[in-house]
Amino acid sequence: MKKDLKFSSLSLGRKIAVVVGGSVQVALAAAAWADLAKRPAAEINGPKPLWAAVIAVNWIGPIAYFVRGRRQDG
Repeated sequence: MKKDLKFSSLSLGRKIAVVVGGSVQVALAAAAWADLAKRPAAEINGPKPLWAAVIAVNWIGPIAYFVRGRRQDG
């Protein structure tokens, strides 16, 4: 792998993929943080501050929050 790979040296398709992927990741995290902020603590599996930190972990954090962090009673 090249050590000096820069965004400007990527092809147009790869630049688009990086921007789209990053945008989706940020949107997913923002949706998870918004849900966490409005949801009462009683509806969260575990402490809210812990989930806020977990959500910051790339793709896996927000997905983990939506799958395991919210209580699905009923």
